[in-house]
Amino acid sequence: MCGIAGFWDVPQRVGAEGATATLTRMTGALAHRGPDDAGAWYDPAAGLALGHRRLAIVDLSPEGHQPMTSASGRYVLVFNGEVYNHARLRKELAGLGAAFRGHSDTEVMLAAIERWGLAHALSRFNGMFAFALWDRRERALSLVRDRLGIKPLYCGWVGRRFVFASELKAITLLPDFANPVDPDALAALLGQGYIPAPRSIYRGLAKLVPGTTLTLSADDVARGAHDTELVAARSETFWSARAAARAGQRDALDASDAEAVAELDHLLRDAVALRLRADVPVGAFLSGGIDSSLVVALAQAQSTRPIQTFAIGFRETGYDEARYARAVAQHLHTDHHELYVGAQDALDVVPRLPALFDEPFADASQIPTFLVAQLARGSVTVSLSGDGGDELFAGYRRYLSARTFERALGALPRAVQVRVAHTLGRHPGVYESVLAACNVCLPGRIRLRRPRAKVALLADLLQAGSIDARARLWRAHARDPARLLRQPRAHVVAGPAAAGRHAPDAALRRMLVADLVDYLPGDILAKVDRASMAVGLEARVPLLDHRVVEHAWRVPLGQKIRRGQGKWLLRRVLDHYVPARLLDRPKQGFSVPIGAWLRGPLREWADALLDATHLREQGWFEPQRVRQLFVDHVAGRVDEGACLWDVLMFQAWLVETARTHAQLHTRVAA
Repeated sequence: MCGIAGFWDVPQRVGAEGATATLTRMTGALAHRGPDDAGAWYDPAAGLALGHRRLAIVDLSPEGHQPMTSASGRYVLVFNGEVYNHARLRKELAGLGAAFRGHSDTEVMLAAIERWGLAHALSRFNGMFAFALWDRRERALSLVRDRLGIKPLYCGWVGRRFVFASELKAITLLPDFANPVDPDALAALLGQGYIPAPRSIYRGLAKLVPGTTLTLSADDVARGAHDTELVAARSETFWSARAAARAGQRDALDASDAEAVAELDHLLRDAVALRLRADVPVGAFLSGGIDSSLVVALAQAQSTRPIQTFAIGFRETGYDEARYARAVAQHLHTDHHELYVGAQDALDVVPRLPALFDEPFADASQIPTFLVAQLARGSVTVSLSGDGGDELFAGYRRYLSARTFERALGALPRAVQVRVAHTLGRHPGVYESVLAACNVCLPGRIRLRRPRAKVALLADLLQAGSIDARARLWRAHARDPARLLRQPRAHVVAGPAAAGRHAPDAALRRMLVADLVDYLPGDILAKVDRASMAVGLEARVPLLDHRVVEHAWRVPLGQKIRRGQGKWLLRRVLDHYVPARLLDRPKQGFSVPIGAWLRGPLREWADALLDATHLREQGWFEPQRVRQLFVDHVAGRVDEGACLWDVLMFQAWLVETARTHAQLHTRVAA
């Protein structure tokens, strides 16, 4: 696991010394991703520079140093990630005549590319990766991002120079950086809490889409500064989550429940086993939920010693899962570590978030994710994570809610839908009062949270014109993000829209695909990558082995959702290792009480960032609307913690960006 950075300056405006200084500045900004080693390589004839920061995981010797040149000298590679099946590939390549100096996966990647070509080699790699490959013979640069988007890669132009890096900070620290904020990216942030690929917060810079290869020539780079669509035009897909979903549905499994459980168990055991291999200590995050418990159980079942597991506990009622993690750890006999943190411990992380996450990012579970990564790094260098199970096996509550809603919607004529939506919109207070009164009479387990928001969501769902729009609403942070912006923008939607009605199961499948393509890489995986790499910890996600993903799409919905419960098949696999009684509880999620904190210990911090004068001067938000939203939230009239967190993370990012650039210009001037 590492950080990569580089640039291609076709006009070659600076010499080798200037290029080296620029590259050193870029890789220095990524030191947290690779604290063990640094490397640089420059081709003066082409004006191309490749830089690397290394977190040594496999082959700790100097033979794993990067940038690494292939045996023939044709290719030069900088690589972030892991190819888990490198030992199998090494044996095959050695049989074909390849010779190896060390035992790193990087060397195997280069040998595979030389033997089979880039496209075929990629089809053989099982792993998470983002890399830059320079072909010295063809004078072409290829950037590649793994199938699911586990590892990040930004690219684009700063002036006339093509740049790329694992994180934006390596690019924005360039002295000539002046790319403006992209208003459409801000609109997406307010609607979703993150900025989906291919957008980044800056114009001229993009996230490489998962499962794609971008190959550029010198001519491409020379004219790229004037062609904002070039990244998309030169990108080729080597693996598609949408295509995998379609193929899986066409070739659905026809297996008994027992057969389905056995087959998934076998596949998951191999995915976990591959990710246990390292030359450094390996542990696992354990929340006590289905996904992390399954990953830990499979790891412990294949280990000769207790696996080290890590959990964070909160003392706030309704936000603590540490006791569940402890029970699972005791049953599996892991070497368990837990840390209970108070509100202040979590709040101390908040000022660090803009620098940690590099561009505005507003999933509040970023806080406990960072804390558990920090805890794990004290004992291990690699930690397994259970991410991906919800998106593959229908674990989120919103999937069940959406399925029920689509069934009810199918029974209502469109005219009735519009009439009900109109009534809800005109008289929301009446319905909110009725719902709130009914809510009081319900048992605590089924009592609705935020009844006012439920009425607003129902009105929006009824007015939405497509299943894609409804799917977006189920996980939207802001009901109408455009109303908060000074210059309203259309909400950015990933993927094509599809109007018309769908059968409930078809609608659910579209939600699962959308989350796999967009939400998972844009939110969940970005969160885990930044939080773990901030402390030099490698996070591995066995449930997102591409073989597991392809297999999951062959599993019928009836083996994912049963008796009103998601992840049915995963639960049955876990039954072989952990008693169901330890896991039989409603899904909680890895969250923090942001809404309450904004009314309490974070109120002063938020009030300063949302100062009306500052908002007006910055020009991004409508000051009165944002202030009123904040005032209403603090007073308890609304519960808009998620929406306010989106705004606050952008505001905090603006402050951090201004501070960083001021420091840079001071150093440059000196």
